[in-house]
Amino acid sequence: MPIPVILDVDTGVDDALALVFAARHPGLELLGVSCVAGNVALGQVVENTLRVLAAAGRDDVPVAAGAHRPLIEAARAATVHGADGLGGVELPASPRAVEPAHAVEFLRRTILASPRPVTLVALAPQTNLALLLRTHPEVVQHLERIVFMGGSASVGNATAVAEFNVWHDPEAAAIVLDSGVPTYMYGLDVFNAVAVPQELAVRLERGEDPLGRVVGALLGHRVAGSADGSFEYSGLIGDAGAVCSLVDPGALGTRRLPVRVELSGYARGQTLVDLRTRPGEDRVHGDGIEWERVEVALTVDAPRLARVFLETLGLPTA
Repeated sequence: MPIPVILDVDTGVDDALALVFAARHPGLELLGVSCVAGNVALGQVVENTLRVLAAAGRDDVPVAAGAHRPLIEAARAATVHGADGLGGVELPASPRAVEPAHAVEFLRRTILASPRPVTLVALAPQTNLALLLRTHPEVVQHLERIVFMGGSASVGNATAVAEFNVWHDPEAAAIVLDSGVPTYMYGLDVFNAVAVPQELAVRLERGEDPLGRVVGALLGHRVAGSADGSFEYSGLIGDAGAVCSLVDPGALGTRRLPVRVELSGYARGQTLVDLRTRPGEDRVHGDGIEWERVEVALTVDAPRLARVFLETLGLPTA
């Protein structure tokens, strides 16, 4: 049976790729999408989300607007997605409106109405999820797990040690980890590996398939900084990889590890992942603090996951 899922997004380029995948994969039942400020302001996130779902032929999927800023700090938009969040990729406007209810209420209602436990996929700062879990703890028993694109067991991208989604609202991420819901971290360790070659992206953008042209254009705006300060094509499918992991979990190597979110100092927003295989001096001397256990993706068969993404959309893989 299809996995019932809800996506929580801050629709930039890679959220858009994740949305079209979730909208098209037969093994996923997309119950709805909640929006939160992150890559761009909330209003733009909502507009982008509606346009992307329309391009994917899924105007039936309800969309709700949520938090317009983190729990504590002001919103800080990402710069890599451009002013509109979609890297300038133009999509037709969608005539439909968002759900009248706030995203937190929409999430509560949708989760409780599902006959099977729901998988929440967080592809953005986790503000909406934190508000949901603190306001309506009764949803916990109706959640299968929370899969979140965020964090890192190595380097960061927002800072030297912090990944953007967690850095944008560290308190929210900490609340989610402490909620009692099983969590799966699809962080930068695997995020930065799954890509589509540039020649293929160009071919898709110039092809006949309408959705393929959108995907090719979005991939064309996936860039990475180089040592000289310039930007080069990366072709990362980004957040879409976290959704792909739902239908092909064997493509990733994971470990269940202690994880905590750092909430102060320069390391604020860092996901501290304890990779040790034996107790350290902190445990020996009674100084260790019990951390939450998280299934952390550490390795990935990148070509395999990219192939799952493309094949689901009916697009060529080479």
